[in-house]
Parts: sequence; C-alpha cells; structure tokens
Amino acid sequence: MTNIKFGTDGWRAVVGEDFNSENVTLATNAIAKYISDNFGLNKKIIIGYDPRNMADVFSKLCADTLVQKGFSVLYSKKVIPTPVLAYSAKHLDACAIMFTASHNPPKYLGLKFIPDYAGPATSEITDEIVKNIGESIENSIDGSFEYYDFSKDYFKHLETLIDFDRIKKAKIDIIFDGLYSATIGYFDKILKDHGIKFKSLHMKHDPNFGGGMPEPKPQYMQELIEMIKSKHGYVGFANDGDGDRYGVIDEKGNYVTPNEIMAILLLHLTKNKGLKGSLVKTVGGSTLLDLMAEKTNTELVETAVGFKHVGEAMRKYNPIIAGEDSGGLSIQGHIPEKDGILANLLILEAMAYEHKTLVQLQEDLYKFIGSKFYNDRIDSKLDNQEQVKEKLEKAENLKELGEHKVVRINKIDGVKLYFDDGSWILVRPSGTEPLLRIYIECDSLEKLEEFKENIRNASIA
Repeated sequence: MTNIKFGTDGWRAVVGEDFNSENVTLATNAIAKYISDNFGLNKKIIIGYDPRNMADVFSKLCADTLVQKGFSVLYSKKVIPTPVLAYSAKHLDACAIMFTASHNPPKYLGLKFIPDYAGPATSEITDEIVKNIGESIENSIDGSFEYYDFSKDYFKHLETLIDFDRIKKAKIDIIFDGLYSATIGYFDKILKDHGIKFKSLHMKHDPNFGGGMPEPKPQYMQELIEMIKSKHGYVGFANDGDGDRYGVIDEKGNYVTPNEIMAILLLHLTKNKGLKGSLVKTVGGSTLLDLMAEKTNTELVETAVGFKHVGEAMRKYNPIIAGEDSGGLSIQGHIPEKDGILANLLILEAMAYEHKTLVQLQEDLYKFIGSKFYNDRIDSKLDNQEQVKEKLEKAENLKELGEHKVVRINKIDGVKLYFDDGSWILVRPSGTEPLLRIYIECDSLEKLEEFKENIRNASIA
C-alpha cells in the first residue's frame, strides 16, 4: 500500500504511479468510512472531474465503489470546475469528491474531499480520512447512481451575486483564454446566456493543457497577452485547470496581481454593493490589503496560507471578501471555497459599475492607498526536514537583513519578519516536501532585488 497523504488541498500523485486504481479505491473506501461514521449511509455523494488524463476513469471507479458501499451518487455528466461542484455540495446537502490536480503539471491527478459546507476539508477531517486508509465499510445493499448536470443551479446562484445586465450594458471588450481548463463551457456559457459578447482562444479540453501548465500566470498566458496588445482596450481572463483560480490581464497587456484584484473588489463590494463585514487574507497577502481594510473601515482577519484556512475563517466571520495571493477568492453570500469564475465576473461588474477600464481601476486604487508594493517568491529546495527546521530557526533569530532592522515577528504560518522600512519576508515550509517558500514584499523593484540578495547571503534560502 502506498502512503496516501492529504496536503493543503487533497491528495495528489503522478498518474500511473502512485495515482492508480488500487490507491484510488483505498482513498475512496477511507472517505466512505468517514462519511458513514459522521453522516450515515443516507448522505448523498456528488462526484466531478476536470479535463486531466484519466480523471473521468478514476472518478467513475470512485463512484462505482461508493455505490457498492450503499451510497447514492450523483455523477457529473461532463467536465466540471471545482467551485461548481463545491457549490452543489452545499445546495444539495451532499459531500463531494473532486478529481483534479488543480494547477499542477499534467502528469499529476488528485482527489479532494469537499464536505457539505462547500469548502476545503479541514485538517481534522483529512486526518480522520487518512486514519481510515486500509479500512472499509460492509453493506449488503447497493446504493444508486445518476448522471447529473450541476451547472444549472450554480448559474442560477451566480445571478443572485452578479449584475449581468449592468455588465452587458457596459459593453466591455473581453477576451477569455479557456487555457484548456474546466471553465470552458461555464464562464463562456454564462456570458453567452446573458448576451455579453467576448472573444476567445484555447477553447477545448486538453489533458496536456496545450503543452504548457494549467496555471493562469503570465508565462502561460503569452498568447492572450499578445492578443490584447495587438488590439485596443480589451481585458483578458483565464482560470487554472479546475477553475478555482483566476488570472486577469489589463488593457495594456499587464498581469494584475491577486492582491490588486482583492483590493479593487473590496472597494467595489463596499462602495457599490453595500456589503459589510471583514476582509480575510493569508499571512502571505500584501500590505496593500491591510491598508485597504484600514481605509474602508473593514476588520482584517489574517490566516495561515492555504484556502482551507481561509475557508474556515469565512465560515466563522462571514467576510465581505476572502482570498489568497495565489489567485483564489470568494465573497459574502457565496461558498467558503475559491471560485475563479466568480472572480472574473466580479472584475467585470466592478468595471461596469465604475464605467472604467481595469487600468483606471488600478490607478484609482493606488491613488486611494497612496503606496505601491512589489512581491516575489523564492522556492528553496532542501535535502531533508531537519534542514527546513534549521533555516526556520535561523530566520526567527534574525535581528536585521542588510541595512533593515526586524521590528516585528508573526508566526501564524512559518516565520514572517517585518522590517523598519515596511518591507517584510515570510519563510514557511511546504507541507509535502523539504522545501522552503520565501515570500518578499518591498516598496520598489530595486529594494526587492536587494532583499533577495540579502536573503541568500543570510543563508535562509
């Protein structure tokens, strides 16, 4: 038996190696026991899959296994984004299993368990599932299996959150880069359903994601960027492989960071939609968001990195908006799970309300804040977890870095050092391998390079 580990967002492995029929059956039986022990056999289970290689095959194996255990299973008729399945878990009072490896390379596949509250499973839940591996429940009566279209209820729900008529009237020039992802047939369809015109590219499902990565970062959206630069006034949108993350390109062909998106949307949701509550961000989020919360009189809630922590805070605080710097967000009235489709629509709605381009919204943001921030990240691969521990201790004991003195330490997740000039670094371990992720934020690109050099000189990276 291979050791199956649930990380920050499910279990992932290479297809044909650890991700095989035997291990999928083991994981399915472990989840079945968890559901049986906590909800009983009458709890409905819904199953979906993204466009990855073998995702449909393994998800069907999972469904058949659960039916044999006595559960009623609703199985997606087609490729489905994670947020659509997650919303359906709440709407149908069901537990969900999604077959996806999100933004990871094409050779990977994974499964994530989504409880009926429609957000990522907490560590307590996944720990119980892992303890169940190797166990099984016995039942003499088969359950039931039904193909199901989960999109209709999700689209209906989005209409309660987004002013599609306003977006249509604004006549925004839109390009949607399908990026071979699960949101093809969803983001484009809801725009069409509401008469919102757009151009598109890469509008087919491809297990190899066009030879690139299913991640909406600038290096994987070059064709979209070039297309925007060759036209006038278009804004571009994309999602990752399973549609829970977003990527936005402004009218100048520049990538708009998730920190900027969250700040723009906080202002939009408070000013134009009248939402009240808090802002949830991770410890890796920009100071931009701290300042935005302060200027909008919004309570700031900070969590460890990972949307399972963000989702948990959403269920506790019911915030206006919640998200992370890796490109996931959700809002009040929606589910405690990141949703790239919703994020794209919210940007369009903000532009429509303000009658402004995205570039203008960015300019307004920095006038409102009065500061600008630059971010980067260093991933430092190490030989073992002992080295990770040593470098974390070294970071925690730092009193200065170059000419900049440490004025505060935050240990919510790893070690975050705040410096006397407003810069900060966050040193945190990967949850699955001997790897340190070092986040850096400064108020200039020159200082950012200086900090990177000083981090290496201090032997943290």
